[in-house]
Amino acid sequence: MTDRDAAPARTSSALDRRELLANAATFGTAFLAAQGLAVDADAQEPKPAPAAKPAKRYEMKKSINLWAFPYPQQYKLIDCFKLAKSAGFDAVEINFGLDGDLCPTTSEKEIQAIGKMAKDQGIAISGVCSFLYWPYSLTANDPAKRAKGVELARQMIAAAHGLGTDNLLVVPGAVYIPWLKEAEPVANDACEARAREALTKLLPEAETAGVYLNLENIFANAFLFSPQEMIQFVDSFKHPNLMVHFDTGNIMQYQFPEHWIRMLGKRIKNIHLKEYDKRMTEFTLNAFRPLLDGTTDWPAVLTALDQVGYRGYLTFEYFHPYSHFPEALIYQTADSLDRMLGIKV
Repeated sequence: MTDRDAAPARTSSALDRRELLANAATFGTAFLAAQGLAVDADAQEPKPAPAAKPAKRYEMKKSINLWAFPYPQQYKLIDCFKLAKSAGFDAVEINFGLDGDLCPTTSEKEIQAIGKMAKDQGIAISGVCSFLYWPYSLTANDPAKRAKGVELARQMIAAAHGLGTDNLLVVPGAVYIPWLKEAEPVANDACEARAREALTKLLPEAETAGVYLNLENIFANAFLFSPQEMIQFVDSFKHPNLMVHFDTGNIMQYQFPEHWIRMLGKRIKNIHLKEYDKRMTEFTLNAFRPLLDGTTDWPAVLTALDQVGYRGYLTFEYFHPYSHFPEALIYQTADSLDRMLGIKV
């Protein structure tokens, strides 16, 4: 008998180190350890459960963007309001489009009726959001697109006022729009100059309407890429109606929301709560996940918001309503927010 003959046969359940490492890269060591597999002996040792910490109760309000609902394909607007209320949300964020319930042809009376519909269901409107800042960017090279963008923003100001909210999300401009392949890149200096020009036109109208223009941070547009740049840009206007709509997920590929929050401080007027998974090696919209199914350090984020005195809305924004049982996403999100805010322990 040779040494080779004496060696035990390798079974399919006995993975070598190379295979374990490959699987760990895909699934994570914690998952593998739970299956009785580990990269090394230390990973097989049981870890003590973390000590339970008393839940801190955060005085912030729960909101959800309508993109998380199958609206208008399956649900009517009132269905969204009723479901949001049933799930325990304080408010919804409404999106302004080229058509639909809230669009350029929606009359002032119809806008007010939407606000009343929400109020009758016991739900507030936390703000107005729009995808139209991309195809009609305020900083596009095409003057006609820029003019259209300014006109749409004016209509959004009026819509926010009519709905009874003082929050309007504004994407101030873009050097690059990765999801619109036909969009031309915009030189950085031209982008800033055009954004200033557009906001200078819009701010007097916003002030008259009692609406805040809240600039959203977005890493993919290559404009106002750092908190220092955002602070300098906002503060340079010296206008009380220019604030920040901070999105926790929009800078997660390269940075961390808790750092931005500490620096932006009182400039934050509204919040998008987006979960992001840094384990994704390439940015796509699939990197945005349901709440808690990502790599965001939520205790650090909430602590930072609390420390800067934020008490406003936390609006969950998500672009993939569930194909089946779509209400599940709404209830899951509300439950996650309750746990994050210390409402449930």
